[in-house]
Amino acid sequence: MANADSIATDAATDAAWPLLLGCWALATGASLGSLFFSEVMELAPCSLCWYQRIFMFPLAVVLFVGAMGSDVRCVRYALPLAVIGWAVAAYHVLVHAGIIPESAAPCRAGVSCADIQFELFGFASIPVLSLAAFSALVAGLWILKKRYPA
Repeated sequence: MANADSIATDAATDAAWPLLLGCWALATGASLGSLFFSEVMELAPCSLCWYQRIFMFPLAVVLFVGAMGSDVRCVRYALPLAVIGWAVAAYHVLVHAGIIPESAAPCRAGVSCADIQFELFGFASIPVLSLAAFSALVAGLWILKKRYPA
């Protein structure tokens, strides 16, 4: 017979699953979106875009494994990736907006980090879309961390 602690743990894990699945869907959508921009639309990514991909792509994998196993403990690996990715995306938005000079960006060869290659609805550039995705991921993962400490 199951004890009360294991039943409570199972109920908490079941309650966390939709948010964990939503975070996975967001990370997967953002990863596929970045691949769409580069492979289908043939927009070459700048250096800062590559750094953001370095943090977004593993999030899709880590969150998939966590969601499929209903394992909230994956947040301990996913949250640092999302926070660092958010910081890179915020820096990119500031370079893109001209607040940080382009000379301070790592884009020395190839595509400039300050160039606008695509805008959704006339204002949401690729760096802004990335920042929005990382912001939502950080928020969702933070909620999971606070509600369901592992």
